[in-house]
Amino acid sequence: MVTFESFSGVALDFLEGLSTPRSLTLAIMLRHEEFGQLVNLDIDPLHYNNADSFSRDASATSFLRKCQGLNTGIDTKRAALDSFFRAEEKCCLSNVRFSRHLNGGPFGDIDMRVHSFYGRVKSEISKILGPLPPNLLGRFGPGATLNDRGRFVTIPDKMSSRSTVTQGARCLLDLWYPNAWARARARDQSQIFDPLTVRGNRFTSVPKTAKTDRGIAVEPSINCFFQLGVGGVIRSRLRRYGLDINFAQDIHRQLACEASSQGHLATLDLSSASDTISYQLVRLLLPTDWFLLLDSLRSPTTEVEGRTIVLQKFSSMGNGFTFELETLLFWSLARCVARDLSLDVSAVRCFGDDLIIPVEMTRALTAVLAYSGFEVNLSKSFSSSAFRESCGGDFFNGVAVRGHFVKELPSQPQHYIALANGIRRLATRTGMFDESYRKAWLKVLSFLPARVRACRGPEALGDLLIHDAPNYWNVRVRNSIRYFKTYAPVSRAVPLTRWDEQVQLAAALYGVPSTGPIKRGSVSGYRERWASFS
Repeated sequence: MVTFESFSGVALDFLEGLSTPRSLTLAIMLRHEEFGQLVNLDIDPLHYNNADSFSRDASATSFLRKCQGLNTGIDTKRAALDSFFRAEEKCCLSNVRFSRHLNGGPFGDIDMRVHSFYGRVKSEISKILGPLPPNLLGRFGPGATLNDRGRFVTIPDKMSSRSTVTQGARCLLDLWYPNAWARARARDQSQIFDPLTVRGNRFTSVPKTAKTDRGIAVEPSINCFFQLGVGGVIRSRLRRYGLDINFAQDIHRQLACEASSQGHLATLDLSSASDTISYQLVRLLLPTDWFLLLDSLRSPTTEVEGRTIVLQKFSSMGNGFTFELETLLFWSLARCVARDLSLDVSAVRCFGDDLIIPVEMTRALTAVLAYSGFEVNLSKSFSSSAFRESCGGDFFNGVAVRGHFVKELPSQPQHYIALANGIRRLATRTGMFDESYRKAWLKVLSFLPARVRACRGPEALGDLLIHDAPNYWNVRVRNSIRYFKTYAPVSRAVPLTRWDEQVQLAAALYGVPSTGPIKRGSVSGYRERWASFS
């Protein structure tokens, strides 16, 4: 079994191999187990004048920044809770502010200009959304709901448990009763067929970084089902209007790369964006019919720390339409600012809270966002340096400089394969293998059994194998098809016969394969297997 001491040897080789003042400082902190200081170090691209020096320091700084399991002395769950309550306080202030706009004043001169601006934003959103959909088709998500937890979150599991719904969403049950899910529970099981009415959602958190968890909300099952349906409609309306968020991430990374060398675009990121979308802002900006639909599906309360909190935010992460709603709001706000400044509206891009805008409108949009209750994350927003960051792509003067994040202490071969590949990606980003990373890369490989270490091939196959130069690939060719030796996960599907016939039929109608669903976290092991790749 690989111990932390063994892994720390890899981390020390990695940091010392980079041999910069920053990396050596981090190495000293690691030797003395000063993990709290280590994960709190930041890096400012304004302090650098070339991609190579920034890349090395960024790689050192980010290496353990998100690593779960380090004894940092930080209560990450408490940090997520504190963030939740701070966001609620901000939303409360925003709700008071926007109540004046909803009630028609009283306004001063500046307030009137702001009120007029929000009117233009509402008009923009109305054009994007169009009329309500004639039919609302829900769908299942992969996550938990109020009565479906842990590994028991497959579609048949959700169809078999007691359905949950908020009082506000009961008006949509006429759309739910005719579907296959409801029919599967009808028969004589009235106590299951009649959904359980609940007050709202439940707060929980999932790992995010070594400093904080990410707060999310677990929604009632029927609410979530239709929230995802509404999210899909908003997504399609955005696509019809010119913003296809299904492919936005690749576009954002390309634009960030170009902007880092040309300087014509700024990249903005917001802090706790979804948690600071206040109720009254949504009411102010959305057409009335759309607002009423979304309002009926949101959870008005959250159960947290044994208390029931009446929410000031409109929706949180975990709600099935939150991502599409925040994309719609931020894109519309930014487009209206660009139009008011006579800038190219088509240059405005948005993916959730990742914004790309003409650099000339940075100050104006920042002010609009602040008035709207949002905070631009200054440590992750860039408009004046040679650095840009968007959708997981970091670029300095046109060069990719994103580091590798170790998200958990490695203990299994698959963890070390991913770590080796992350280090190799850093080592080869300029084409040749940078020898600064060689010692750490080889040490990671030394933890792998020989048979796993033999699984080598191209990057296109991901972390199923070790990325290496073509002359080291473990490949066979049969009938002109290449087969690579991989170290692949083994998952076993749960037979549909575990559920009753009505649930089996309904699950099939929602796309569950005849072999049965695969439970979340059901990987039973890993094994070497040959995978075809042309």
